[in-house]
Amino acid sequence: MSRSIFLLLLAPLLLAAQPAPEVTKIWDAGAHNAFTDLIRYQNRLFCAFREAAKHQVSPDGKIRVLASTDGRQWSSAALLASDLGDLRDPHLSITPSGELMLVAAIAFNPGAPHRHQTFAFFSRDGSKWSEPAPIGDPDYWLWRVAWHKNKAYAVGYPTLASGKPARLYHSTDGRNFQSLVSELDVPDAPNETAFAFLPDDTMLILARRGLNSKTAVLLSARPPYTNWSWDDLGQQLGGPALLRLPDGRLLAAGRIHPEGGSRTALLWLDPAQKHFRQILVLPSKSDTSYPGLVFENGELLVSYYSSHEGKTSIYFARVRLE
Repeated sequence: MSRSIFLLLLAPLLLAAQPAPEVTKIWDAGAHNAFTDLIRYQNRLFCAFREAAKHQVSPDGKIRVLASTDGRQWSSAALLASDLGDLRDPHLSITPSGELMLVAAIAFNPGAPHRHQTFAFFSRDGSKWSEPAPIGDPDYWLWRVAWHKNKAYAVGYPTLASGKPARLYHSTDGRNFQSLVSELDVPDAPNETAFAFLPDDTMLILARRGLNSKTAVLLSARPPYTNWSWDDLGQQLGGPALLRLPDGRLLAAGRIHPEGGSRTALLWLDPAQKHFRQILVLPSKSDTSYPGLVFENGELLVSYYSSHEGKTSIYFARVRLE
């Protein structure tokens, strides 16, 4: 066999090869530890997640924030709680003024006039946080906030069984959000979302969907982000995260559903071909997903949660990308 034919046959294996990730459990103190995000801020890594009695709505839901200088030794920096109800699904970003911003939704206790409200917290050190400020409209969950050219964007999806579509919000300060697109014309209830921006300012939104096939979709629009198109990606992805690498590649992460149960996976996203290509599956099973992504020095840092060792716990992975 010639060398060229051998390399051609070997190419798929080379593309699939990926160094094993270095994975560490960093927290399991809560009864149920889940729904993470990860960010680098002021030379420290911050990992935020929810602690509660169970996965479902629970009045004791709180947001724990961990900090680390090296990703190996972690300590609790803050614990955010509300008497109004269950704080869920925290996401982190950095404002143009240099504040660390955390958004989370409160699932209100029974008897409240609304079901959900998204709140924003702000900090200058990751330990001391502002009082929560309500953002967006009641009963619209602004699941993640992304900043681009000094503006914040978030998709708010309805949490009542009203049949209303999701909407796109924007803000200049992270505290006052207005509707930019009141109805995103995407079927089957898009909800959890992740963002990326291309060099020409095209906004990409990776969205999980909650009805029918439940396959993820990729939305795209050019400024001023009022005219949207979308494509079905043909695969479910729960708790999505999306990151544009320095070389332009798009890396996605979230919960996939292979035979044998749910897993948390890393995938390449090809926006031209409108499909995913799996990179690797992290040690995970069943109750899992909601990764946070940071890329630095050629290494991908990932926070996520999983129940593959019995109790739902928070994990931190280092992945060297080929």
